[in-house]
Amino acid sequence: MERLVRVSMTLILSWIVFAAGTLWVLGENIPEDDTLYSKINARAAVLADGDTGRILWGKNEDESMAMASTTKIMTCLVALENCDLNENVTISEYAASMPDVKLNAMAGDVFRMEDLLYALMLESDNDVAVAIAEHVGGSVESFAEMMNGRARKMGCERTCFVTPNGLDAPGHATTAAELAKIASEAIKNTDFVKIIGTEYHSFSNTDGTRHYEVSNKNAFLSMMPGAFGIKTGFTGDAGYCFVGALEDDGRRFISVVLGSGWPPDKNLKWTDTRNLMNYGLEHFHRKETSIKNIKMGEIKVEGGVKDTVLLMVEDIPEKILMGDTEEIQISSMYLLSCKAPVEKHTLVGQVNFKIGDDIVKNCKIYTEETVEKKTFLFAVKKIFTEWIGF
Repeated sequence: MERLVRVSMTLILSWIVFAAGTLWVLGENIPEDDTLYSKINARAAVLADGDTGRILWGKNEDESMAMASTTKIMTCLVALENCDLNENVTISEYAASMPDVKLNAMAGDVFRMEDLLYALMLESDNDVAVAIAEHVGGSVESFAEMMNGRARKMGCERTCFVTPNGLDAPGHATTAAELAKIASEAIKNTDFVKIIGTEYHSFSNTDGTRHYEVSNKNAFLSMMPGAFGIKTGFTGDAGYCFVGALEDDGRRFISVVLGSGWPPDKNLKWTDTRNLMNYGLEHFHRKETSIKNIKMGEIKVEGGVKDTVLLMVEDIPEKILMGDTEEIQISSMYLLSCKAPVEKHTLVGQVNFKIGDDIVKNCKIYTEETVEKKTFLFAVKKIFTEWIGF
């Protein structure tokens, strides 16, 4: 009996050690007081402010992971920023050889770029993604460089695009936090938002010999009021993935779930997304930024016809999305003086809006007027005017 007890205790201790080790390997650090954490099935997840890209909540948000067809968010954005919607795109043999999901376009067929972007984002066609990449970048490799360059401009240092369609490839990865940043940048593009919110699109190749119909596979659009995007994804490495977008009462939320189950659990991504969005709706609201406390005044001008120049601040937000217990901190940095001549709208500093450690908005400070340089003729005229009294 005593031997049986010892064996049982050994097994129990071994299980505890194994479980703790498993959590350590997965990088899980579960907050004791975070009820949302226990509801999220995804290996990595993020809720972000869609206007600023600020991370509002995260789980393993900085862990590098495969992202499947959510890749196509960047593919679409780069295409929109680098070509006209009416450009003609030819399907190459290589593009036509891509695996499902695909449009099944024929090599040599020509399509309008706009039509292919609908096929890319609504149906997630892999052949279309390659055709777009080859047209915009000249090759898949060059287009991937464009995607990575655009990611760096957004501050995404841990994202690497290898393919334009998100099929598994060595090194092709991002993080939930950086994917949210990419998505928040993409929804600033009005053409992008129009495409992802379209339910159905039909089109033909340019010579009218073949007709195609694509429908939106994003079920989240009908799951919550205000949902307007963005993209699903699945591969063997990535699991089920989804990037969502929702707008409510002036608030924009971005959700990201990566590795949210594998077959047959294809619906976990929707459960995760709804939990993230509901958390945002409940705990984050737009608060006043106290812009009345910002007083710019004027700065000195050296060698000018005026001793000072008035300052102005542009694009000050009246409200910023904040959590229930968060507060905004406002600070300004600007030159104390400048040398004449000073042109109107000269940049002299900025105002920072900060929540915790994150700068969520910065507004530029400019000169409000032009101040000419003081010349000898100006000095003579001033002395003469003062001498004669007018």
